[in-house]
This record gives sequence, structure tokens and C-alpha cells, in this order.
Amino acid sequence: MSIIITCSAIFVFIAILVTISIHRHRQKLRFIFYTFRGRIHFLYYKTKFKKRFRSTKHSENKMDFMYDGFVSYSDEDRAFVLNDCITNLEEKGNLKLCLHHRDFVPGEDITDNIIHAIESSRKTICIITRSFLQSYYCMFEYNMARMESIHSRNGKNVLFLVFYEQLLPEELPLVLYEVLQKQTYIEFPNDEHGNRIFLGKIKDGISA
Repeated sequence: MSIIITCSAIFVFIAILVTISIHRHRQKLRFIFYTFRGRIHFLYYKTKFKKRFRSTKHSENKMDFMYDGFVSYSDEDRAFVLNDCITNLEEKGNLKLCLHHRDFVPGEDITDNIIHAIESSRKTICIITRSFLQSYYCMFEYNMARMESIHSRNGKNVLFLVFYEQLLPEELPLVLYEVLQKQTYIEFPNDEHGNRIFLGKIKDGISA
């Protein structure tokens, strides 16, 4: 009887320790869970994308695309997209942009909306900030645009990288840092004269 009581006490003690440990590290465990789930999700759509790309080839004729550019951005940076990109690139620049808050089809799976937006756009413009790097869907859009370049556009670059914040190299994920070693990007100057040149470069990059 004493053995049963002792074992039960040990079991209860261990259960309490595990519960305390889980509660103390719940944020870290939640992050690990969502990271793992995100990787599985990304691998699934990566495979799905490859299958679609084998049977889908885009011409680079501008008339073949519904949009000139799909703008990938974090919701924290929406003001820049609304106040600067739409005004200068759409209204003044006569370009047609795809924006997730405006052009995604309600009721459709968000990943299907992303895939359709990338396939239907000549370029994918990534507004790189810390919020962008921390967003699962922003990085998903970035990686899917890379897949589009490799598997559907005959190696022609689809990505156009815009650094809206100054970031240190160690802050960048490897998958982004590797691309920066091979292609050019532009940085937000944050002054009135530089901003006009900056937005002009975005327009030229989309049209290239």
C-alpha cells in the first residue's frame, strides 16, 4: 500500500513540475509549435506549386498579367502602401497593383489567394521591415515568389525587394540574405526628394 502511495505522490509531483514548466515556457512552446506547423504548411504548398508550374508557363508579355505588381507587406506598414504606393504608382504611375486587403477574394483560402496574386502579377514587390520578417504569410509570399521565378518564369526574377527599414545582416533570414547577394534592391531614403526618386525606382523595377 505504501508503495502505491509513494508512486502516486511521485507521479503527482512530476505532473505538477511538468505543468509549471509548460506554463512558464508556454510562449516559447507556442512559438515552436507555430514554426513547425508553418514549415509543414510551406512544404505542402511548395510541392503543390511545383506540380502547377510543370503545366503552367507564363509569357513575359505585359498583357498576359492581370496586375503589374503584387505588393507583399505587413499590416503594420499598410499606411506606406496606402499613402505612397497607391497614390504614386497607381493613380500617377498608371500601374495596377494587387493588394491583399483590397484584391484578395473573400471566402477563398488565403494561400490560394496568394498563389493567384503571384501568378497574375509581373512582379512581387516585398516591402521588407522587421514586421515583414516576423510575419508567416509575408515570408510565405516571398518564398512562393521565389518558386515562381524558378519554376514558371524560366529563371526570370519576379522578386523586387524594397527595404522600408534599415536592417542589419544578422537580422535577415538566410533565405533572404542569399538572394541579396545575387540581386539588387532599393532602400527607403526617408526624405522628400529621395522619396520621389525611391518611388520612381519602384515603378521602373515593376516595369522592367
